[in-house]
Amino acid sequence: MVSRLFSSKAATPIKLYIDTMSQPCRALDIFLKINKLPYEPINVSLGKFEHMTEEFEKLNPFKKVPVMDEGGFILTESVAIFRHLCRKYKVAENWYPKDDVKRARVDEYLEWQHIGVRAPCALYVWAVFFTPTITGQASSPRQVESRKNSMIKACDDLNDVWLKDKPFVAGQEISFADLLAACEVEELILTDYNPREGRPKLAAWLDRVRAETNPYYDEAHERINKLAKKLVAGRAKL
Repeated sequence: MVSRLFSSKAATPIKLYIDTMSQPCRALDIFLKINKLPYEPINVSLGKFEHMTEEFEKLNPFKKVPVMDEGGFILTESVAIFRHLCRKYKVAENWYPKDDVKRARVDEYLEWQHIGVRAPCALYVWAVFFTPTITGQASSPRQVESRKNSMIKACDDLNDVWLKDKPFVAGQEISFADLLAACEVEELILTDYNPREGRPKLAAWLDRVRAETNPYYDEAHERINKLAKKLVAGRAKL
């Protein structure tokens, strides 16, 4: 299990504007809690478009979460926030190793993540769940198929490349790279696609990440898991 002995002496809590329906927000939420950083989550409801208000725009002109407010120092972008926290606070070294080679492996995944996994998985979830839910109209079959193929390749890359010969995506220990990746894959629970099927390494890795970070992993995914159960129940009635 990951050590939970590390903590910060900072008196002022780190304010983090999040919505746990957001994958990067869940990753940061887990990271802050498991490292016992002084943390005050502030919920921004994406479903109610609270990120589009003038008030929130003052925090982030791009109108996206997460946003960190550290005593007036505002920082956006999940990877930038993560790296800042690792530099400033005392966290378990496995999350962002001091060893140059190990850190480079984490950075290698972090640079690949956005296009390699985040975009393919998120765009597929939007096509089959969010867009129909918000607009009341189904996405075109052609778009769904195209995005599904990209998502499948992303899951294959995780299983066949990143997890080919190691237990975690960047090495032998869990890192922030695993949190970002796992939270993206978990989003697929809102669709009828199971990324675990036919990918034993990916399936075992998801179980390892959850075991290493619970109870915070389950807490972060509580909302999305409840929503997924409602979706399954709804399909069963059709």
